[in-house]
Amino acid sequence: MEKINNAAENSSAKSINAKNIPVSIIGLSHEGRGIAHINGKTSFVQDALPGESVLVEITKKHRQYDEAKTTTILKRSPDRVTPKCIHYGICGGCSLQHLNTDAQLKHKEKTLLEQLAHIAGTQPNTLLPPLKGPSWGYRRRARLGVKYVAKKQAVLVGFREKNGRYLAQLKSCETLAPRIAQLISPLQQLISTLKAYQTIPQIEASLGDEDLALVFRHLTPLDSEDRTKLKAFAKEYQLQLYLQPGNESTMHCIWPEIKPKSLSYHLNQPSNPLELLFEPHDFIQINATINQSMINRAIELLAPNFSDRILDLFCGLGNFSLPLATQCQSVIGIEGSPELVARARENAMHNTISNVQFHTADLSNPISEQSWSQQRFNKLLLDPPRSGALEIIQQIASWPIERIVYVSCNSASLARDAGELIKQGYTLEQAGVMDMFPHTQHSETICLFTR
Repeated sequence: MEKINNAAENSSAKSINAKNIPVSIIGLSHEGRGIAHINGKTSFVQDALPGESVLVEITKKHRQYDEAKTTTILKRSPDRVTPKCIHYGICGGCSLQHLNTDAQLKHKEKTLLEQLAHIAGTQPNTLLPPLKGPSWGYRRRARLGVKYVAKKQAVLVGFREKNGRYLAQLKSCETLAPRIAQLISPLQQLISTLKAYQTIPQIEASLGDEDLALVFRHLTPLDSEDRTKLKAFAKEYQLQLYLQPGNESTMHCIWPEIKPKSLSYHLNQPSNPLELLFEPHDFIQINATINQSMINRAIELLAPNFSDRILDLFCGLGNFSLPLATQCQSVIGIEGSPELVARARENAMHNTISNVQFHTADLSNPISEQSWSQQRFNKLLLDPPRSGALEIIQQIASWPIERIVYVSCNSASLARDAGELIKQGYTLEQAGVMDMFPHTQHSETICLFTR
């Protein structure tokens, strides 16, 4: 090892075998790869951390940068840990298991601040402490790929490999909720016995506080024998099983044979505990612990009182709207999906909350003709998709909104939108990251803007 170290110090990349190029890692990219310079060219190195000396192999060349993977670690970072998952490095579901969780959050916090500075030219007046939760077994929703691979004579169920082309051959997953993870091998065995084993491309798993639902996407009709096997599997593992032969509207339950109760999760609000109902295809936050903490922080930052009229844009099934409604005069929730709006209304009735209304609207289009847009609001909550909320922010620039809480899963679109809000006279008071997706490059952020 000492001899290799000397080579790393004294030799140039040109004189070293292309598979054993010694480099020093000077940073970490936003997606979690090490940054190095090889012959003056930036290279992004898989499985390398800042401060490390490593040997790398170039895997792909581009005009502006190269890609590489670590072959040998010569000097380890103190933040490096042994990945827990036996499939790490092959499966593309995680990219940061080799970095300890505190350092992961520091990296995501650094990325957020860099994006805000570079894109919006601003920084928060106060950096909020990160919200942390369980690092393993946290994922209650997943879309699992399914593929029969003739060369392996096996059915694979799980996530794609790091290159994105093929499914990884998994036996387990450490980030999935245990009740979902333990089904990976049984599902592989089940599908291999079906006549339709080559025409099932996907299984969607959705876990509530009590019940688990699986939705099997299938490209050809299933005969009675296959359906019987699926029902037996659902009965054995005590889960709801749905089939989806076409788009989402074709989803139907085959077990239990009587209509099952809706999936649900609870929110432990101090004065008014809530239960939110959802269906297997509905969007919910994948990390239940962080979702609860995030709602608590959003309420703290928005500081609702019983004279407030709050607008919740991209409201989904009422995840923020309903807890807020228990602490203010009224809430209007707007969502682009009619199905989620219907679910939000159902959840309001289920929790006997009457001071909230939900409307369907595409928030990337003009809203001036919408009846709800004629009302006055003094506070706003935004939880947009990865593309952000620029179009709607531009449309409400003149509204008398004094306080905005912005929840984001994409720091780049957040920073762009923050720049627009600053142009409108807002100040970025507080910002912080939340550990919604441990061990992945994905990050969740919450910000408070005031004017």
